[in-house]
Amino acid sequence: MNFTDMLTIIINGTIIFSTPLILAALGGVVNERAGIVNIGLEGLMIIGAFAAAVVAIWTGETLGMPGWLAPWLGILAAMLAGMLFSLPHAVASIDLKADQVVSGVALNIFAGGVALFVVKKLFEGAGQTTTVQNVFHKVNIPFLNDIPIIGPGFLQIYPTSYLAFLLVGIAYWVMYKTPFGLRLRAVGEHPRAADTVGVNVRKMRYMAVIISGGLAGLGGGTLSIAMSQSFQHSTVSGHGFMALAAMIFGKWHPVGAMGAALFFGLATALAASGQVLGLTQYVPSEFLNALPYLLTILALAGVVGRAQAPAASGKPYEKGSR
Repeated sequence: MNFTDMLTIIINGTIIFSTPLILAALGGVVNERAGIVNIGLEGLMIIGAFAAAVVAIWTGETLGMPGWLAPWLGILAAMLAGMLFSLPHAVASIDLKADQVVSGVALNIFAGGVALFVVKKLFEGAGQTTTVQNVFHKVNIPFLNDIPIIGPGFLQIYPTSYLAFLLVGIAYWVMYKTPFGLRLRAVGEHPRAADTVGVNVRKMRYMAVIISGGLAGLGGGTLSIAMSQSFQHSTVSGHGFMALAAMIFGKWHPVGAMGAALFFGLATALAASGQVLGLTQYVPSEFLNALPYLLTILALAGVVGRAQAPAASGKPYEKGSR
């Protein structure tokens, strides 16, 4: 294998493996910019992965819908499931003034249990869904895909990867170029000042949590529809926590979170392609598999204490209180 082929495999793998992290990290950015800590990204991704796989199987194989439509319906279901499942966290954090970290941890535990319980009920006691037949395939762009490295590396990816990069641009524009984004950031930095000028803090925070749930669910859906092609207990496997790390490493900025997610995606790509690239001749495969999680720890160790979170992140707000 020559250097060009190796570089193509690494670039392509980096983009593909970073896609769910980008989407979930974007959800975390939206959440924390509004002042709500959401440790439950892992649980939201689990629910999204579960909903996407089940709906894609049901619509494609049971209802006989077109093969190209079933995965998109699955992704839509993942987003809606994430939004719905984020509501308990919103109620606990915003209305009940509960500890947001505890609420997020409870969300993670509950999501894993509910998803596996329903899977066993739907698939005759099996611990996973059947293989999703109608999945996303890599985009084939005539002529452009023939360009060395750029074509097969950057462009021959799943539609969800294009969607993720598009959403990064939209998130940046909305957050920093629109009145809605200004209000969103205001309630995460100084909710009392925002309330004073007429911003509905409760409404903005609810919207942020629901949007975050949809993005995290979308990230989970890409794992089951585009990558693993099924749902089981190990489908998400810590991606939600890596997305949290990407959000912090990216300093609560959409573009920064994307960059950090690409960094973690590179580590995952090296682990997944280690044997093909010949890396296992020099590095044990167990180390390569642990590399994404090791880099997550190292990144957080280097960033925590220096990165500045939104001032009101994690702090409940009660109208009229001092």
